Amino acid sequence: MRKLEVFDTTLRDGEQSAGVNLHRHEKLEIALQLERYGVDVMEAGFPASSQGDFLAVQEIAKRVRNVSVCGLARAHVSDIDAAWEALKEAVEPRLHIFLATSPIHMEHKLRMTPDQVVEAAVSSVRYAAAKFPVVEWSAEDATRSEWTFLARIITAVIDAGAKVINLPDTVGYSTPAEYVAMFQYLRENVPNAHRVKFSAHCHDDLGLAVANSLAAIASGVEQIEGTINGIGERAGNAALEEILTALVIRRDWYEVETNIELAQTALTSKLVSKLTGISVPPNKAVVGGNAFAHESGIHQDGVLKNTLTYEIIRPEMVGYGSNKMVLGKHSGRHAFREKCMELGILLEEEQFNALFNAFKSLTDHKKEVTDDDILALLLESGQQEMIQQYHLDFLHVTYMEDKTTTALGVRLSNGESVREVATGNGTVEAIFNTVERIVAGSARENMCLLDYRIQSTTGGQDALAEVYVKVQLGNQAGAGRGLDNDVLAASAKAFLDAINRIHLKSQLEQNVLALTAER
Repeated sequence: MRKLEVFDTTLRDGEQSAGVNLHRHEKLEIALQLERYGVDVMEAGFPASSQGDFLAVQEIAKRVRNVSVCGLARAHVSDIDAAWEALKEAVEPRLHIFLATSPIHMEHKLRMTPDQVVEAAVSSVRYAAAKFPVVEWSAEDATRSEWTFLARIITAVIDAGAKVINLPDTVGYSTPAEYVAMFQYLRENVPNAHRVKFSAHCHDDLGLAVANSLAAIASGVEQIEGTINGIGERAGNAALEEILTALVIRRDWYEVETNIELAQTALTSKLVSKLTGISVPPNKAVVGGNAFAHESGIHQDGVLKNTLTYEIIRPEMVGYGSNKMVLGKHSGRHAFREKCMELGILLEEEQFNALFNAFKSLTDHKKEVTDDDILALLLESGQQEMIQQYHLDFLHVTYMEDKTTTALGVRLSNGESVREVATGNGTVEAIFNTVERIVAGSARENMCLLDYRIQSTTGGQDALAEVYVKVQLGNQAGAGRGLDNDVLAASAKAFLDAINRIHLKSQLEQNVLALTAER
């Protein structure tokens, strides 16, 4: 079996999804799960893009020990230096440099001639290769580039020190046959191609990202790139869990193997979904809620007789357990620890104690605690690591015939308590108006609700409510998440979480400005 390396870019390309803004501890949570999942390389972020991303990449590089941690950079010395500072403590630091090569990008975006693009690519790779043990170079918009020019620039960057050549279908333009033909042409026309690994990175604008990726694998690429749940800009990236499951189910055809622990798929998908706020469609392959559901009587009859009649993937293979160990108010620490181990949740003793206490509190309101409930509690406890300017103390709601009144208490980071009352045409509006009086009123900034979504962790009337919001405060926007048995309390927590993230982002930007002024 040929070895295929898996390059995950959930924390970089995936985070570029509209409305996604991961905090540093959330990126670390995903990174540690990706390490358990078994990816070979994780692209942790774009260190030069912001102070927040720099710090997140730096922390991941220090904590992740069994995966190569990678950072993205433009063909600029300053980007490369920033990436090195963030990644230098990684076990195997990698730099990913990208530069556009298509005529439309070179003329209208870069405003550079082909000769200038080659010169910039070569000089940046040569500079990076003096610092990083592995430099990956990407021809942005490769599938709309002229193949002769690709051969020329790839030959040059290999000579300059690149060890991995990535040919992305940046705008999801290619078809499987075209994509394969491009790789074959370059292998035949780049004289030093034998010195590097070729990598495929596909976007899903035409719904072909997974198909293009699998075609590239069949044609011999040594590395595949994608994101968990296929998240990413516009229509997203190739969904890694779909590619990886296909490679196992159709091992006879692809004849490749990876280091992936496929049983970690479900947990990885759920973690990314909950932290990003991007829900997984029920009909999505491998990890959708209906992926192993059978409604048709004919299908049900066949599955009952032999699951292979309609299921080519065993649920257990991707981490959906068939055994049901129900946790409730009488469950002890041992049973809870066993459930955490089953879910792949590995915690220090202090973290475990905090999660167990949250679980016991939940059992006062919920008869049966599900796996999704435990995962939601884990994410909620991790959220406490973030510096919170505002913390919900209490919420009181009064319903009137023509309006709703809310009273809301908030504890500030300095320990001071603030209380406010406001009305609205509905409960959510009333809560929002109360938060606005406390937060936007004191800051003298306008506050606007851009998005509001509710979902439950499981079915049933006692399910935990998860609320996702996007709020604008002044000229800053932030996404927030709230979890509670009561959807109104979850809403208030989500609003405050969004505001906390906006304040944290502003503080980081002010710190960067202060450091720049000192220099």
